[in-house]
Amino acid sequence: MKFDIITIFPEMFDGLLSAGVIKKAVGKGLLEIGLHDLRDYTTDKHCQVDDRPYGGLEGMVLKPEPIFRAVEAIRQPEKSITCLLTPQGKPLNSRLAERLAGFQQVVLICGRYEGVDERIIEYLIDQEISIGDYVLTGGELAAAVVVEAVARFIPGVVGREESVRHDSFVSGLLDFPQYTRPREFRGYRVPEVLFSGDHKKIASWRLKKALEKTLARRPDLLESRQLTSEEEEILEEIKSERKES
Repeated sequence: MKFDIITIFPEMFDGLLSAGVIKKAVGKGLLEIGLHDLRDYTTDKHCQVDDRPYGGLEGMVLKPEPIFRAVEAIRQPEKSITCLLTPQGKPLNSRLAERLAGFQQVVLICGRYEGVDERIIEYLIDQEISIGDYVLTGGELAAAVVVEAVARFIPGVVGREESVRHDSFVSGLLDFPQYTRPREFRGYRVPEVLFSGDHKKIASWRLKKALEKTLARRPDLLESRQLTSEEEEILEEIKSERKES
């Protein structure tokens, strides 16, 4: 799979490519990342990528010509999707990340300034993506987040693919608590059930803890989830324990 990132600051991605899971995936040939300086697709001597908006507002807007040229030069004819990073986009979640992982090429356009010419959105973009309800100076950090989130769904990128299935949000629940050595630290002990050797009991405990955490922090996830009979039973138990306490 290949990510092609269009930006006026390609150097911002140096850290993403030089460490961690992404570096290993690129080294194995599982992932390819192309960085494209938007200024290379300008035709004037000043390499201008932005201009003042019509209507007299403050700030600058990214021009359509360089972005159209860049996408048309980079985009592959098949199994490709072109995305714009913008606060107005569809919120990035696990389902969207997994869908993007099904493409052979994902073109990411990093917005800047007051945004992009609307004709880019209307006639060039397949998907607008947001990583949250806040504004960044540009889309570069958001693009890095998209690459990281999507890459996890590419087979072989994460050492143990089973761990991806247990990630928060993939299952529709927040993750259960995790513990490691030492067994006791400053009087705080690891729950005894994890040493029981009873895998069924451990799985049940983990499910209950995941449901407890999701109910307390993100009840909206439970509202949109089709619960199993076991989950419904455990939720009723949790709610009953809350009332008693």
